[in-house]
Amino acid sequence: MGKQANLYSFPSVDTLATALRSYVISCQEAGIERHGVFKVGVSGGSLPKTLAQALLAPAKDESDKVKWESWEIFFADERAVSLDHEDSNYFLLKKELLDKLPQGTPQPTVHTIDESVLDDTQELADRYEQALVSSFASRDSVKLPIFDLLLLGCGPDGHTCSLFPGHELLRETEAWVSPIEDSPKPPPRRITLTLPVVTHSVRVAFVATGGGKKEIMKDIFEEGKGLPCALVNEATGERCSWFVDNAAVEGVSYPKRPFSL
Repeated sequence: MGKQANLYSFPSVDTLATALRSYVISCQEAGIERHGVFKVGVSGGSLPKTLAQALLAPAKDESDKVKWESWEIFFADERAVSLDHEDSNYFLLKKELLDKLPQGTPQPTVHTIDESVLDDTQELADRYEQALVSSFASRDSVKLPIFDLLLLGCGPDGHTCSLFPGHELLRETEAWVSPIEDSPKPPPRRITLTLPVVTHSVRVAFVATGGGKKEIMKDIFEEGKGLPCALVNEATGERCSWFVDNAAVEGVSYPKRPFSL
């Protein structure tokens, strides 16, 4: 059996955010060293708020610096709504993080969906895939894009991105980005990175907080049950790290590790 996912548990969201910052910056440095940029995918939900807490804190020294000008941000999933709609993951990240960057901060490159094709989720997915192709090299030469880091959340049903338990999209192997018209969680119309793209990332970090997560965390870490989050764990092993507060893993028997880089 290969090495397993890292489960890092913290007494508070504050201590979690400090560790998450260190982790993200180490992934940033590795990405910049690898290819001069940091290619990161983010999801929505409660993640952008925790991410903002981690990344907006002042740098302690040069090694603790977020190099925004080197960031290339994609969305692990997005809702088929306008970019100024409150259901938009871009809108959420903008409100929680991007709009709060200190004045004069170099801006990251942000890849949003094409609002002109919101009525056609397949075209929306195809155009977003083309944005990935443009960034990660031509489709023919790269079987799958390799993100430096994917920052993901975990739903109370074990979904991540817009990959839901038992959904046929979990079996998609060809597309990089797929449409979904029947999301069990509103809004129903979305696009999402597919499972092979998620599991191909150099690093994957999940953030899950609050006592409301403890039952699904037991299912993911103790039973698996084919849940999307568990499938990511199984496919990525030690490349996957979970940043959780103690409340989210109360009663979970899976071994927790002390955080270290």
